[in-house]
Amino acid sequence: MKLLLDTHILLWWLTQDLKLSQTETDIITDPDNLVFVSAATAWEIAVKKMIGKLEAPDDLPAALAANNFLELPIAIEHSQKLYKLPLHHHDPFDRIMISQAMSEDLILMTRDTKIALYDIRII
Repeated sequence: MKLLLDTHILLWWLTQDLKLSQTETDIITDPDNLVFVSAATAWEIAVKKMIGKLEAPDDLPAALAANNFLELPIAIEHSQKLYKLPLHHHDPFDRIMISQAMSEDLILMTRDTKIALYDIRII
């Protein structure tokens, strides 16, 4: 399975937050699964840290490498799909991750109920 972690899922994973369910933990740790983190997540974390809305690791690339997570860059193809998405969700970070999941055939792991309104696979 190829997964894309939503920002809150990644942060819960990195901080070992108990909000992350055992099922989610098992899926992330399954060695048969590829786990991706979007460049949009790094961007969202940086923006929210800058304005004081979030505390997160300073060295995200090292944290991703330590967990064997793969970086998913934002491609022009991902951006081109944005204007075709319905406006169920207005958050630009989530919208680009939805587009990435569609383009790359990824399962988006999220607790965001608005994302379920899109035609993508979620956990």
